[in-house]
Amino acid sequence: MRQSQLFTKTRKEAPKDEVSKNAILLIRAGFINKEMAGVYSFLPLGLRVLNKINAIVRDEMNAIGGVEFFLTSLQDKAVWEKSGRWDDKVVDNWFKTKLKNGTDLGLAFTHEEPLTQLMKEHIRSWRDLPRYPYQIQTKFRNEARAKSGIMRTREFLMKDLYSFSENEKEHEVFYGKAKDAYKKIFERAGVGESTHLTYASGGTFSKFSHEFQTVTLAGEDDIYVCGKCGVAVNEEVVADFNSSCPECKNKDLKKEKAVEVGNIFPLGYKYSETLGLSFIDAEGEKKSVFMGSYGIGPARLMGAVVEVLSDDKGLVWPSAISPFAHHLIPIFDKEEKALNYADKLYENLLDKGVEVLYDDRDMRAGEKFGDADLMGIASQIVVSEKTIAEDSVEVKDRKTGKVEKIKLKEFLSQV
Repeated sequence: MRQSQLFTKTRKEAPKDEVSKNAILLIRAGFINKEMAGVYSFLPLGLRVLNKINAIVRDEMNAIGGVEFFLTSLQDKAVWEKSGRWDDKVVDNWFKTKLKNGTDLGLAFTHEEPLTQLMKEHIRSWRDLPRYPYQIQTKFRNEARAKSGIMRTREFLMKDLYSFSENEKEHEVFYGKAKDAYKKIFERAGVGESTHLTYASGGTFSKFSHEFQTVTLAGEDDIYVCGKCGVAVNEEVVADFNSSCPECKNKDLKKEKAVEVGNIFPLGYKYSETLGLSFIDAEGEKKSVFMGSYGIGPARLMGAVVEVLSDDKGLVWPSAISPFAHHLIPIFDKEEKALNYADKLYENLLDKGVEVLYDDRDMRAGEKFGDADLMGIASQIVVSEKTIAEDSVEVKDRKTGKVEKIKLKEFLSQV
């Protein structure tokens, strides 16, 4: 992509009513646009990051047997009435609407009920189990107060996977696989070290569930992190563990602010019994399906990455989710030889299949470097009169700031 053609512009200031670090930097760098409180559009750079996060999520979900699908956002009132969750006293953040004929509809905030209803057509026998459908789909929640930038919004993407098992034992095997897959996702997204498996309330489903909490001052939750094994406990259940680690029993727990970027929890028989999802086992006996739910907010994860890794110059993207692998920045006067050199390098990188953003704008060096640091692309390739004379390029690592001069031939062989 040539930067002169990129549908985005950097800004010195973010909207005055925006207070969250992630939204301020993403707006200033031209990754997102704020439409209204709690509602953001993703511009080309932001969409590239979001799509790379989604690709990582898909990769890890597919690896544990997940099969992707896509359910509707418009929801049938009748299905939700069966579980009791249509009632505003039970779920207070519904967006509801009506058809022209007066029929009530809801905009989905999750999908346990409709998916359970759907699976009645696909699960009849023990031979149909287990099943692990998932989707990456838009959800809607009528939050009383939207805050924290893209980490808490009224319209958002969610990866929600649901497991359908013969029994609790089979469920627990998959639950362990999902737990490991989540750890891999956060490691690949660059926040593995600051994201902790966290014991939390299981609500009406079980005594405990598991969250994945990323430590950041922008977080809304208080967790207690074990100094020995790194497992954490949400403040809401810390008393249940006598202020000790539930896994290694260590009492050295440090209180931290954190944001929940994912969760996994057993649903048991709540929805299968309510909606009549059953199967015939190998002995011919009719049984209810044992279910589990597994969620990740890709945009919330994107916001958490910004909160954790950005610096005083701007965004800092890990290479796995950087919008482009390299940011090519030519710094020289407009001499034909110099321009041809940068253009040929750009074309050469494209021919190799390398993702590169080429800053071909007619701007001063300081402005180009300032924009490059604000955008945070993982690697910056600087071409100048000096490097051309030496037939080399300067490669800067955005995260560490380390600059290395490399011969052009060697650089091209490396990429």
